[in-house]
Amino acid sequence: MKITRIDCHVLVVPDVDTGASSSAQDNLIVEVHTDEGIVGIGETDVNPWIARACIQARGTHSMGLGIEEMLMGADPLQPEAIWQKLYTGSKMNGRRGALICALGAIDMALWDIKGKALGVPVHTLLGGAVKDYIVPYASLLPTGRTLAEYTASLVEKVRRAREEFGYRAAKLEVCINGPYAHNGLNERDEHVIEIVAACREAVGPDFTLMVDVAYAWNDPKQALWVLRRLEPYDIFFLETPLDIDDLEGHAFLVDHSPIRIAAGEWQNTHWEFLDLADRGKIDVLQPDIGRVGGFTEARKICQIAADRGRLIVPHCWKSGIGIAASAHLAAATACCPYIEFLPAELSESALRKELVVDELRLVDGVIPLPQRPGLGIELNREALHKFRAA
Repeated sequence: MKITRIDCHVLVVPDVDTGASSSAQDNLIVEVHTDEGIVGIGETDVNPWIARACIQARGTHSMGLGIEEMLMGADPLQPEAIWQKLYTGSKMNGRRGALICALGAIDMALWDIKGKALGVPVHTLLGGAVKDYIVPYASLLPTGRTLAEYTASLVEKVRRAREEFGYRAAKLEVCINGPYAHNGLNERDEHVIEIVAACREAVGPDFTLMVDVAYAWNDPKQALWVLRRLEPYDIFFLETPLDIDDLEGHAFLVDHSPIRIAAGEWQNTHWEFLDLADRGKIDVLQPDIGRVGGFTEARKICQIAADRGRLIVPHCWKSGIGIAASAHLAAATACCPYIEFLPAELSESALRKELVVDELRLVDGVIPLPQRPGLGIELNREALHKFRAA
């Protein structure tokens, strides 16, 4: 089998809000075609025009070869060998950043091809399922441009996630201060605690809650002040409290926090996760399969976590493609208790709602093990046309 063509689809919702903190408004979908008619699908969470350019750019010398050029004629059933070839051949241009994200979409598609060709789901290729089902948490992004509207939106969404859709866990986006505060908000730290308290009251004690504050604080001691006051609300983890490059600050928090610290959504390659795990001491590693470099790198990160007694909870903020990828990784990873799941019913993104046909669904609050070959998902061709950008 040989790779014959790469299609890159840049997709954007028509009402894109550049002031929003949601990357679910755009996407880069990669389709890798083969001479046997099998097509693999992948996506990545980065600016889609940049990612497309990373794939399609021509090479000019042996240390800066073109991704698409290197892929032509390659055997897609050898994803790990291809990953090393692409990484080495593009190293002067890539190593980290957008090119690794683009490589992640390609790698995801290659594992999809391999599963389809062999007639097995991707989790079988990753070593086999170690659990009977996957537990998703509902990732909840509130609306509202005042503190009261924001709080009410989040309380309503978490209540619906539990009562209407049957989730067993949810993550609260409580991003009301810091560099990525939502909707122009700039509120005091005390309000973070008040919002979490209101959500805990709404769902009761027997429901798992996580909190994401989107890199809110520069000072680890300020973050610790909030963490200690959140302890009574039984938070499973607090995500991205500090600037991601402040590894010493993260280590301080892990040493002193009563709540697990989670991070990793922006990291590329397992080498960056080694720093996050060893220097930052992070409790919960959050590789985004598309961003980190695909399954080839994500499985190495799972081993990093297992070796250190840490947890894996994959980041996923795009579509049913990434959700499927996360589910397969979780199925084969014993130290992965949850995956991120952006509920289409509670998302404002039309892309999230329409891109994938017959995606993975909840049954009694869990996702049954995927059984279809490859990723097990199908693209909605009408959505590809509807959201296609220039």
